[in-house]
Amino acid sequence: MSCSTLERRRLTVAGVDEYGPYRVLRVADPDGPPPDAGQFSMLTAAERWGGGEDERPYLPRAFSVARWRDDEAHYLLEDVGPGTNRLCELEAGDELLVLGPLGQGFRAPQEGRRALLVGGGVGIAPLAIWQDELDTPASVILGFRDAHHAEGAALLRDAEVATDDGSVGHHGYVTDLLARELSEHVEVYACGPPQMLEAVRALCEEHAVPAQLALESGMACGFGACFGCVVPTRDGGYMRVCVDGPVVDAAELVEVG
Repeated sequence: MSCSTLERRRLTVAGVDEYGPYRVLRVADPDGPPPDAGQFSMLTAAERWGGGEDERPYLPRAFSVARWRDDEAHYLLEDVGPGTNRLCELEAGDELLVLGPLGQGFRAPQEGRRALLVGGGVGIAPLAIWQDELDTPASVILGFRDAHHAEGAALLRDAEVATDDGSVGHHGYVTDLLARELSEHVEVYACGPPQMLEAVRALCEEHAVPAQLALESGMACGFGACFGCVVPTRDGGYMRVCVDGPVVDAAELVEVG
């Protein structure tokens, strides 16, 4: 029987894969709702979810679902702080608490347009599952810090890569590659750090190309209760990334920041 997306589930890590500095947790979730590409889950380790002498608990971390296969949800992690460090310690057989899938996912390209996937760093995660679900082939361009991080590109098929230091692929930003690809025949799907997403948004606006952006934001709850992830919209209002996004039309935003 399927569980509710708002029911926190105690699940088991089925396996761990490594791609350079990234780890992919494969989490067995046979009763969980299948995610839409672009949705996310809130993750916490079931044991020792805290730090310091009193093991003060960390907030749950939001992670896009990178793949859904054989009743397993895959999550792409990078050890960048105490909370992600604890999650990166998990091995096959360990347990974690999962809330999700949550939020709004990607929508199919407009008629007459093909998908162009643009990712940076761990932002490649939701693009992997989206590539799996698309009915037609998509172009993929990904940006990383260096060759070590660029090993994450193996999560997607036929990706063109840019690196900041030029150690693999194009020497420069992923938006350099994007600028060459923009036309009236594409629709952009992007996820990555805010600076990258803002550059993507501005380029797409300049070329009148529709874009769907999967925003990254710190979240305390994941379901709209805390209002900790609000962003301003072009109409003067605000949206909550966790429930109105994380995937939003670039045209709805003044800027990403």
